[in-house]
Amino acid sequence: MTHIDLTPLYRSTIGFDRMANLLDSAMRGDQASNGYPPYNIEVTGENQYGITLAVAGFEEEELNLQVENGVLTVRGKKAGNEDDKNRRFLHQGIAYRSFERKFNLADHVEVRDAELNHGLLTIQLVKEVPEAMKPKSIAINGKVSGTAIEHNESKTDPRNKAA
Repeated sequence: MTHIDLTPLYRSTIGFDRMANLLDSAMRGDQASNGYPPYNIEVTGENQYGITLAVAGFEEEELNLQVENGVLTVRGKKAGNEDDKNRRFLHQGIAYRSFERKFNLADHVEVRDAELNHGLLTIQLVKEVPEAMKPKSIAINGKVSGTAIEHNESKTDPRNKAA
């Protein structure tokens, strides 16, 4: 049994549809993709990542990158060429087939750049956590670390009469 019925989860939760879909697709395995094109995912720095896809034979115009609802979709569609139709192959091992590869992005991960070089499509990603979500220190019982502002009574204060 490779399928879990998540219907009860949908009935009792609000806003967790994406998580349920991720669980469901993980349990199914990514049957939609057949391993083409091969890819690497790497950590390139603190909160920086890279995805590299082997897309040999594709031009920039034949590739499409799109981010929607936290899903990065990379599509490749080889443009038809009249010369290719007239060619006769004894063996054709290089497949210029169309593909679609999807990557689920974590919260606050954004695509920064994409570059096609020597048949490798490299996509740079960065995770930028908003200031409001970063951890912050909370003072206990009003004790604030650092310097305190001292109150000096002014000589011009009417309560301070010079003696």
